[in-house]
Amino acid sequence: MARGSETRSKIMDVAQAAILAKGFEATSIEEIVAGSEITRSGFFYHFPDKNALAHALIERHIEVENELFDDLFRRAAALGEGPLQTMLIGLKLMAELLDDMPNGHPGCIVATAAYQDRLFNRDVRDANKRAALGWRSRFRGMFEDIVATHRMRDDVDIDQLADMVSAIIEGGLILSRAVDEPSVTAQQVRLLQSYVKLLFAPEPGL
Repeated sequence: MARGSETRSKIMDVAQAAILAKGFEATSIEEIVAGSEITRSGFFYHFPDKNALAHALIERHIEVENELFDDLFRRAAALGEGPLQTMLIGLKLMAELLDDMPNGHPGCIVATAAYQDRLFNRDVRDANKRAALGWRSRFRGMFEDIVATHRMRDDVDIDQLADMVSAIIEGGLILSRAVDEPSVTAQQVRLLQSYVKLLFAPEPGL
């Protein structure tokens, strides 16, 4: 059983690396089989088709990202006082994490699937949507906690503010790859941190 789990994980690791490099459509089952050092029947034992593989990759990505965010903001909460400081410190830690990737972040499987959603069935598209909505829910909850104790200096929709976190990160990854500058994503996260700090800064005289 453990060996089967290891083989499945290896298939997913090989597939993810290829998909992040060139997309789902350009990644063939044959190259995944060769890279995983298994047979075609071994691949199909674990994944009936590429839809099943994509679905598994997205579900794993959601789990990994949730663990990452949980850890970052748990550490931030221990270092700061109150929800605003937790958010600001968490974004700082996120930027530092990105800085520690000398070759840049490898990319996001959710974004890659979204670009090529015509390839997938409804289950895969629904999983991708669930990932995006999950991040919205996470950051909306954090901003709601901030709004409970801090006044915003601009009339901003909380859901849109929560989506901005994902948009900055995903957009930073795209821009980083386009201009071949690994530091871009971390820079964008720091700008987001500055925006959040200014958005909730006390107004003069208050």
